[in-house]
Amino acid sequence: MSNLASTQPNRGWAFWCKPLLFLLVAAIGLYYVKWSPYYLKAFVAADSHSIGASILNDQQSSPWSAALAYSQVYFLAIWKAAVLAVILGSLLQVLIPRDWLLRLFGRAGFGSTLRGGLFALPGMMCSCCAAPVAAGLRRQKVSVGAALAFWIANPVLNPATLVFMGFVLGWGFSALRLVAGIVLVLGVSLVAQRVAGPEQLPEAAVDAVVEASTVNDQPFLSRWGKTLWQLFWSTIPIYVLAVLVLGAARVWLFPHIDGAMGDSLWWLVPLAIAGTLFVIPTAAEIPIVQTMMTLGLGTGPAVALLMTLPSISLPSLLMLRKDFDARVLVTVAVLTMLVGIVCGLIGAVLL
Repeated sequence: MSNLASTQPNRGWAFWCKPLLFLLVAAIGLYYVKWSPYYLKAFVAADSHSIGASILNDQQSSPWSAALAYSQVYFLAIWKAAVLAVILGSLLQVLIPRDWLLRLFGRAGFGSTLRGGLFALPGMMCSCCAAPVAAGLRRQKVSVGAALAFWIANPVLNPATLVFMGFVLGWGFSALRLVAGIVLVLGVSLVAQRVAGPEQLPEAAVDAVVEASTVNDQPFLSRWGKTLWQLFWSTIPIYVLAVLVLGAARVWLFPHIDGAMGDSLWWLVPLAIAGTLFVIPTAAEIPIVQTMMTLGLGTGPAVALLMTLPSISLPSLLMLRKDFDARVLVTVAVLTMLVGIVCGLIGAVLL
């Protein structure tokens, strides 16, 4: 990293316009898609102790009907955030200097991973909408741990979701989600970083300095269009297909809940697995769990779902298949399931 610090190209106003443009697009987009709607929804949650009906509560029995019905509701809920995510993930690669990203997130270790998690907090996206930005980070050669922390922290440590959860389910659930979420984000990311092995940061850092000091004559719109298309094509088609498949599979993934389930520990493992694989919009785990608890689901299995449903999903794992080693993604999935099970056991005792 010393090469980065010792070599500083001359940078004028034209250079600084690019990161400022990225920040402007991010702020306007997030305000429209996330910050303003969630601010208003917080008052709804406080007044009614609800943020809407469960997205799974339509009693579909046919897999084909379930796939179409769920996909329609899901994509109507997330399409704006998905479009913004692809735009930000592509702009990140053409507007933010790569040497900046490497300084912040390049080294494999706790500091870089922590910064990746903190960088995610304003985004408040679901796992699938955070995936294109995480992919953009990896394509700029940031560390595996930092990119994973950004990806997982977006849904798990979403400040708005924690507020909604407190008003709807109780502040004990929010506190457990916050503490366990920090452990999940940092712990899983650091373990996955170890699984990924050492990365070639020094060469990437030197390349970034050379790149930053070299004038790129290719028009901005041409570079952005190419990057945008590559990111879209590698993430969105498989995303849509996976959501359709999971929409059909929910007929079997989520059983009918009755009082006999209670706090049975037998349900911890299957619900943790289902929660890890299934895909939901931001904060949808709250009405899902609220409805299931009303029907008789116990606290332990409910906490397992609260941890695993938002964290990752099969579609988001598939979206990142080209940017992370398969061993890394499998490690993230297995550890997320284990964290969900452990949190369920803790929640059954404390809540």
